[in-house]
Order: sequence, then C-alpha cells, then structure tokens
Amino acid sequence: METPVGRLLCVTDDSHLFLLEFMDKVGLQKKVKQLEDYYQVKVIEGGGTSKIMLLVKAQLKDYFTGHSTAFDVPLQLTGTAFQKSVWQQLLEIPYGKVASYLEIARQLGDPHLVRAIGGANGANKIAIIIPCHRVITSNGSIGGYSGGVERKQWLLELEGSL
Repeated sequence: METPVGRLLCVTDDSHLFLLEFMDKVGLQKKVKQLEDYYQVKVIEGGGTSKIMLLVKAQLKDYFTGHSTAFDVPLQLTGTAFQKSVWQQLLEIPYGKVASYLEIARQLGDPHLVRAIGGANGANKIAIIIPCHRVITSNGSIGGYSGGVERKQWLLELEGSL
C-alpha cells in the first residue's frame, strides 16, 4: 500500500495483522519467509481485501491525515518472549510522546538491557502501529530506525514529538 512515507507490505489473514513493513527495508524477504515457515502458509502478493487489510488501510489513512492517533488492529506478534515484552512496552508510548531505550529497559526491570531493546525494536514486524519510531536515545537524539531515519523524523514530526 502507498503511504506518505513510502510503500508498505501488509500481511494479514481474516483475523490478524502479521506484518506491516516498508517495501525497501533490508531483510524484508527474510521476514516474510520466517512468517511463512512459522505459520506454514504462503504469502500471496496482491491487492488484498481481507477485512483486516481494509481495516489497516483505513486506520493508516486516518493516522496520516491527522484524524486518528491510535490503532485497534488485532495483531499477531511473532517473536521471542523478550521481543514481545518490548513491543508491548512500545504500544504503551502515547501518540506525541517518545521514550528512550533506557526508559524501556527500566520498565522491563533491567537498565542493562538497552542494546537488547534496540535489537527488539529492529526486529519489530509491524511498523508504525507498533511505534518503534517513538524510541529515542537517552541524550534526546533521534537515534536510528530500521525504516530509515528520515522516515522516523517524519513520523515524529507528524505526531508533534519533534
């Protein structure tokens, strides 16, 4: 699907969103293959008209036009228990706010997990909706973003965080 920050690959079934990722992201095909192997399915390219696909498109449109600040798409998270705990923390960061890797590590009970938090952020398979773009460095700099720093800056500006 086309968005103001580039084309996104959206993988759904009739009940959940599995993947929402930038089409030009390095390693995208590997993530798709991992999903196929894990769920023993085949991802078929095409326009897609599942009810979840239509919901994702509508909610992203509302987000990008400033008509909505939240998503309520049912997610199917695929990752380790630690990654899922980090992604749950990301879902708690409100629209218009940011959190540092250190703050998230502390919320998970161990300030030494900063690098692991960064790794889990990079492994996030559901861009924008699981807002890894809202995570910054402890010194307040924007930090990295696997979808590209320019996109991260654009998203944070859209949300009024910068």
